[in-house]
Amino acid sequence: MGEKVSYVEDVEKKLNVCFKDKELIKIALTHSSYANGRKNIKFNERLEFLGDSVLQLCISEYLFTMYKNKPEGELTKKRALIVCENSLYEIAKKWELGKYIKMSRGEELTGGRERTSILADCVEAIIAAVHVDCGYEKAREFIIYNFKDVIQRAMENRIVSDYKTRLQEILQKDGDVSIEYVLIKYDGPPHRRKFYTEVCIDKNILGTGTGYSKKESEQDAAHNALSKLSFRAENRV
Repeated sequence: MGEKVSYVEDVEKKLNVCFKDKELIKIALTHSSYANGRKNIKFNERLEFLGDSVLQLCISEYLFTMYKNKPEGELTKKRALIVCENSLYEIAKKWELGKYIKMSRGEELTGGRERTSILADCVEAIIAAVHVDCGYEKAREFIIYNFKDVIQRAMENRIVSDYKTRLQEILQKDGDVSIEYVLIKYDGPPHRRKFYTEVCIDKNILGTGTGYSKKESEQDAAHNALSKLSFRAENRV
């Protein structure tokens, strides 16, 4: 019991939010894989659905108010960069959500705690939890505060939206190398196929990824590879 309270308190400190209904944040941090085979376990997909809409509205309002001279077309493109999966993943990493999400052992063993889609979805679920627990005004404040750096970089054209291209630029800066994206497997029903991809150089696996399209899983694998390369660079002696 103490451990459960502890992880909720840790997350609340990182978010600077004290939830009246602790169950909401627990649900927001529960991946659907954790519910498989367990009875009466709520997971975060419904909150994710709501959080996506709340995020879109708050960012739209902010851009509309703060950038009065920007045309609709430009604001639409900037909003897409701010609320995209990559930006949400960045927020999740800042909050260190990976170590708090409840997921199945299998999902964890296949890199779930670093998976872009899982972390991004969790951010949307947390936004919804704040909205439900504290109201729209608090949710808007929460979003703008946590996304202020992403918003600034988006408006200054400093956001990387294509991880495959970025990975290629880094790996080929000293000459051509062969980068291969290998589809390992796919599962799920035809209307909701999940694809699993590895990105390799000379048969060496640099990163793994998943997504609900081949393109998405390749981008996720490239993002995972970039994260690993960044980690190695930061810890190089």
